[in-house]
Amino acid sequence: MSLKGLIKGLHHVTATVSDAQEDVDFYTKLLGQRLVKETVNFDNEKVYHFYYGNEIGSPSTIFTTFPYKDQGVRQGVIGNGQVFESVFSAPGNSLDFWRNRLQNHGIGTKSEHRFGKEFLLFEDFSGLKLSIVEDSNDQREPVWTTSEITKENAIRGIHSVVLAIKKPEEVLHFLQNFGYKVHVKDGKFTLLETDEQGAGNSVIVQDGRDLPDGINGLGTVHHVAHRVDSIEDSIKIKEHLQKEYGISATEVKDRKYFKSIYFRIPGNVLFEVATSGPGFLVDETNEELGSSLKLPEWQEIRREQIEKNLEPYER
Repeated sequence: MSLKGLIKGLHHVTATVSDAQEDVDFYTKLLGQRLVKETVNFDNEKVYHFYYGNEIGSPSTIFTTFPYKDQGVRQGVIGNGQVFESVFSAPGNSLDFWRNRLQNHGIGTKSEHRFGKEFLLFEDFSGLKLSIVEDSNDQREPVWTTSEITKENAIRGIHSVVLAIKKPEEVLHFLQNFGYKVHVKDGKFTLLETDEQGAGNSVIVQDGRDLPDGINGLGTVHHVAHRVDSIEDSIKIKEHLQKEYGISATEVKDRKYFKSIYFRIPGNVLFEVATSGPGFLVDETNEELGSSLKLPEWQEIRREQIEKNLEPYER
């Protein structure tokens, strides 16, 4: 069985964070993303699930968070077996804007050069490792524009994720069978792309032998999702994983806005495969996106109790 062409690229990145208000302020007001969906963690109704993305939350623009403050979750350790860094894509000649904007808001930055490009590294309030890289070839519409962030500077979406791996060759072999191809190597970093190539379709493997083992918790990425056209494609991938690697994926999970399977790859990073549709307009109009708490039908009957358990915040 061949997986060729089934994986189109990235779908979203999901992280465990701390305070809901700090999270919304950081990603919408500072980074200029749109809160396209406010819901709850379907596996823990006491915790929000925020989806940030472009105007309609197109796959590959989506960054999502679970704010777990005061829920008994420890501070995590970022390291091997995790998404070490989430990379956002911005237009050419915009990095100075973002450097100044972050520093003016008290966010420390540093630069690192990889693959002939400058990556602007920084952290959010929960300690997540983030970066911005210029990509003038990224043709996706801006995530969102504000009075302070124009189209010329606005983030386009997720560019790539950096996986920290103790035994990178094993994971590189897996990813190339999974649907990514090695594009270029630079020291401890290897950039892979799907057939669609470029921003939103790229994964970077980092040799993590000098890093600690990652421990899930606040300030860590929980999983990275890769997009497919249909759930039938996900089932093919699930069968392939079991047959070729002995990897057991979960049953299909209905996430309302997409359907997913989950599994751990060699190296222990948690992967999700998510369908591109139906998308975030199934229960809100474009104008309404992110303006109120949305719940799936099976949780709607508990809305009153769910809302009582959630800490209010201001958009």
